[in-house]
Amino acid sequence: MGKWWQEEVVYQIYPRSFQDSNGDGIGDIPGIISRLDEIKALGVGIIWLSPVYKSPDADNGYDISDYMDINPKFGTMADMERLFKEAKARGIRIIMDLVINHTSDEHKWFQESRDKDSPYRDYYIWRPGRMGGKLPPNNWTGFFMGSTWEYDEKSGEYYLHLFDKKQPDLNYHNPKVLNEVKEILRFWLDKGAAGFRCDVINVIYKTSLKDGKPAVAIRGLEHYKSQEGNHRILKELRKDVLSKYDCFTVGETVMVDLDEAKLLCEPEREELDMVFYFDHLEVDRRVARYVPKKFKAKKLLEVLAKWQRGLSWNAVYLENHDQPRIVSHYGDEGKYWARSAKMLATLLLTLKGTPYIYQGQEIGMTNFDYPDMSSLDDVESKNVYKLMRKLQIPAKTAWDWIRMSSRDNARTPMQWSQEEGAGFTTGTPWLPINGNYKEINYQDQHEVNGSVYRFYQRMIAFRAGNETLKYGEFVPLFGDDDTIVYAREGGGEHLVVALNFSPEQKEIPLEGEVLISNTGRSEYDGKLGPYESIVMRH
Repeated sequence: MGKWWQEEVVYQIYPRSFQDSNGDGIGDIPGIISRLDEIKALGVGIIWLSPVYKSPDADNGYDISDYMDINPKFGTMADMERLFKEAKARGIRIIMDLVINHTSDEHKWFQESRDKDSPYRDYYIWRPGRMGGKLPPNNWTGFFMGSTWEYDEKSGEYYLHLFDKKQPDLNYHNPKVLNEVKEILRFWLDKGAAGFRCDVINVIYKTSLKDGKPAVAIRGLEHYKSQEGNHRILKELRKDVLSKYDCFTVGETVMVDLDEAKLLCEPEREELDMVFYFDHLEVDRRVARYVPKKFKAKKLLEVLAKWQRGLSWNAVYLENHDQPRIVSHYGDEGKYWARSAKMLATLLLTLKGTPYIYQGQEIGMTNFDYPDMSSLDDVESKNVYKLMRKLQIPAKTAWDWIRMSSRDNARTPMQWSQEEGAGFTTGTPWLPINGNYKEINYQDQHEVNGSVYRFYQRMIAFRAGNETLKYGEFVPLFGDDDTIVYAREGGGEHLVVALNFSPEQKEIPLEGEVLISNTGRSEYDGKLGPYESIVMRH
């Protein structure tokens, strides 16, 4: 038996797209409460809640104007307290999204800090411009493209923002900032939170503000990615706050490699409990999520093996609010839609680590079907599109790349039923609903034995009852362009998992007892069908 967060499956909720309770087109906390029984029935024991804090929504809640209050679009603090209580009654814990690299520019700390004499001035990173104030303080470029510096008239200086200009970075050279963060952690842990998903947590400490080395996309990284000061902060948060509660942390870690990840989350380091990395979702991409290249299953196996064997404990995921839908990415949206969605469920739930399922993944939701940029809401997609056009990339190619990789693919409203509004809302949804909601929805699937939803349910239960799947070693066995085979070994048990990522039948000689397959077969004849997955006891 491991720790409770090693035993459970996590379900991520993106509140504005999950369930609207009042017809305003935006999902909310009472909507989440109304669906807790459905979440419980899936077999998950933890909810990761994307931000519900007060926010002007420049980046969908990742720009926080008050950490200790709730965005009125989502409800009230009383609603939030009821959510903790109702979830607890069903044996479900909730982890909050912690965004402490930056605040909103509408946070009272930032508004105060615009005054040079304010005690809050040093909560942010303010600097005079170069060349008599005409140029930014350095040459850094940010994650949403463009300079990381914004000039503020009132201050007569520039402030640093690695993300949107409405997301000014906090200054962790000021100990008062860390003390404020400790108070935020205590506030939510005392309310009932069971931990935190920590947003872009390995870039919060800026060692220096010197010019960055030349780079195509993000300049300046070497001055703030995974710095020693960052480790000091995480150790202090663990020692002073987190260690006093029965909770866990998972870090979203930007451009992290395995050696950096070990320093952030190996148990003896006493920093984070696990990290999200991105390599396994970029084996068919050239530049982060954008610019495609050919998928090779063998490459995916290599990446998985590196991380599965390299870290003591993994955060295992295929989808989240920033990634395209996995069935559209590594599966098939057409003839083999259901089968490929189940194959990917097999992959997720047979890896070592805590599995994270993103809302709608359990019913095989697909990427959006929008015709052009006008339907998009995502600030990053809009900025990347602008940059592509500036680089003379043709409009059609730029749109094709955005369509495939935009964060809005995951943010279309949850498809609950065939009703108008997909059972998500009776109003106009904040982001258009995917037109396939009549074919792909929860209501149709939760009653049907062979559905994607039922297969997720079955795989979660199968994993829960199998110590080898939870804690056994990961052993890569075979990979080619289309198929991968790996083993999970422990306690004298040897399980073999075979996955076909193609629409063609493949010959893979394996022997053993079939425990679970996405086609329902109980015997294996050496041939793996299109998008078939099989788990065997060898």
